[in-house]
Amino acid sequence: MTVSAAHLLVLRHLWVVRRNRPWALIVNGIFEPFLYLVSIGVGVGHLVGVLPGAGPDGTPYAAFVAPALLATSAMNSAVNETTGGVWWRLKFERFYDSILTTPLGVTDIAVGEVAAAVLRSAVASTCFFGVIAALGLVQSWWAALVVPAAVLISFAFAGAGLAVTTYLSEFHHHQYVQLFMLPMFLFATTFYPLSVYPLPLQWVVVSLPLYHATELLRGLMLGQIGPGLGIASVYLLALGLVGVAIADRRLGQLLQH
Repeated sequence: MTVSAAHLLVLRHLWVVRRNRPWALIVNGIFEPFLYLVSIGVGVGHLVGVLPGAGPDGTPYAAFVAPALLATSAMNSAVNETTGGVWWRLKFERFYDSILTTPLGVTDIAVGEVAAAVLRSAVASTCFFGVIAALGLVQSWWAALVVPAAVLISFAFAGAGLAVTTYLSEFHHHQYVQLFMLPMFLFATTFYPLSVYPLPLQWVVVSLPLYHATELLRGLMLGQIGPGLGIASVYLLALGLVGVAIADRRLGQLLQH
């Protein structure tokens, strides 16, 4: 069966969502980042005012933070879908063993899971972007490309998340995923510009995937268009493709033994 059959797995997941509180997808995707936006971006933003080096002159702090929270929302949604849910289906439900008795193959499973995670993450990201726009935090017409950019970010983290999941043998290993994601959220220029770090640490921050996701959305929403957005896009696309390739190989090893 070709990769095109992966859409059948996506349809299955959509059916499950429709049967099990579809509104939760939107609420879970925007509630936490919205609280961060209101408490830090808007609340603390009144104290910070305009942050030097955080965008074009006169950029309010909330408008600087909002793209980072949107990138984080896309990341969390995609990673959660391809770690917790996939791991449970792989280790306990043995769902994929039954899938392989159908014409679908391992590649269909890998592509289908990533596609389903991207779809769900894109819905949540679009809703959160609507909140950001309603609050007047969009500074440029380039923001029309934010939703496609959020889809790219979702793909990058969904592919990476699925690859990581194939290496998790115990439930408590999910803590290691969060141990990486939380510091990345705090330090990947979410709340302050890259220039606050000394040069050696700047190179570390620039290597983080959430940094590139944030830079991509921040550049579009603040109208700062340059080569950096292309670099970020290539980085994220490569991360997603490599993740899917690794996940495909690893799932083949785990399921066809």
